[in-house]
Amino acid sequence: MKTMDDFAEEVGDTSFVSVRGGGTRWDLGGSLMQGTSEVVAPKGVINFKPEEMIVQVGAGTKLNTLQNELNDLKQEVALAGFSDSTVGGSLAVGSSSHRRARIGAASDVLLQAECVGADGQQFVAGGPTVKNVTGYDLCRLLVSSLGTLALMGVVTLRTRPKPEVGVWLKGEILFEEILRCCYRPASVLKDASRIFLLIEGYEKDVEKECASLEKLGMSVMETAPIIPPMIKGRLGENSNDDLLDLQTGAVYSNTSQGEIEVSEGVKLLSERIKNNFDPTGRLNPGRRPY
Repeated sequence: MKTMDDFAEEVGDTSFVSVRGGGTRWDLGGSLMQGTSEVVAPKGVINFKPEEMIVQVGAGTKLNTLQNELNDLKQEVALAGFSDSTVGGSLAVGSSSHRRARIGAASDVLLQAECVGADGQQFVAGGPTVKNVTGYDLCRLLVSSLGTLALMGVVTLRTRPKPEVGVWLKGEILFEEILRCCYRPASVLKDASRIFLLIEGYEKDVEKECASLEKLGMSVMETAPIIPPMIKGRLGENSNDDLLDLQTGAVYSNTSQGEIEVSEGVKLLSERIKNNFDPTGRLNPGRRPY
């Protein structure tokens, strides 16, 4: 396995550089400047402590590989991605699951990150345990930064219990009726006319909630619905395939969101943070998280 020293040596301290993960969302935030060199983060599960519900893993590890390792002990991490997505890539784009209302956001997953900064030096952000909350929470700042502040090499993640069962239902009932029947829905998605509902938990509890929902007209789906990528924008005017998460406000759509309007205050704050972490602009040049 590649070490952090090897990773830091590849990153160096002079040229434009970017970490290449699975490439599933490579152009998100803008295209890289020409001449940017690409490096690969360490891969592999380094240390898994199921009793403490934490796992240490190379940021270049495929997300599917990590989830398969955790499945044996019925645990998971609250990250989402495509088949070739990496752990570091999912963190860099802030990829939360459509189950976010139940399992939490991507920003809640990262406990500690071993990184290489713009000066080529290694540093550690965060702490290896959930209780370690002293000081600035740099880990949350790294999530969704698109690798513009530091390049993550090895990360420690919070895991959580994996539910016994999960069932998708569909129907045309009110959101308030769902909340009366379900303790904590994992996902409530709405298209132009229907609601798609995912409930998870212990088998007996899920069976009871399903029975209540079926009395209201919902039906169990044999297969999960196809959920497009999450975007940050409004529902498409002409697309019946767009899905709105009624619990978080996230929008899932295959339609390009176009240019997002960002206030001058957000731009100025983002630039100040970027200048503090990367004054020469060598990390992922051309990308803008906002």
